[in-house]
Amino acid sequence: MDESIRVLVLSDTHLPPSRADELPPTVRAELDRCDVILHAGDVVCAETLDVLRAHAPVHAVLGNNDHGLERALPDRLELELGGVAVAMVHDSGPRTGRPARLRRWFPDAAVVVFGHSHDPVDEEGVDGQRLFNPGSPTQRRRQPHPTMGILRVGDGRVLEHRIVVVQR
Repeated sequence: MDESIRVLVLSDTHLPPSRADELPPTVRAELDRCDVILHAGDVVCAETLDVLRAHAPVHAVLGNNDHGLERALPDRLELELGGVAVAMVHDSGPRTGRPARLRRWFPDAAVVVFGHSHDPVDEEGVDGQRLFNPGSPTQRRRQPHPTMGILRVGDGRVLEHRIVVVQR
């Protein structure tokens, strides 16, 4: 039996309250398969969090566009999933120096999830720390496609990490 935890990783959804349930079909399909959801900020409205919570537990951090959610969401978050230390922050700072900076900010994290840039990142940082930005499922900006992330963790290890193209 698979004891792993399937994690849907989102960031920068930027949906207003009137469109909070308009997540792309690729995201909706994953909502039915995931065990937990991580949102790395710029959720924009509590209604989107409610839509996500209807499917799985949600852990989210405050983004620079999350006005009115300052009391509901922390700037940074550290948690454990499947025996893996996971940290979250919206803005990881400039690309230059990012691996060392995130290792300093979160010295015990095996995985650091971040957002803000809308640019997907799945790379190894300092001392094997996994740096993971899912991009945005709704606003591709400079990217060819919108994206989201999938992590699978269990038994104290990251078993899977990938960026997924979101179909429109």
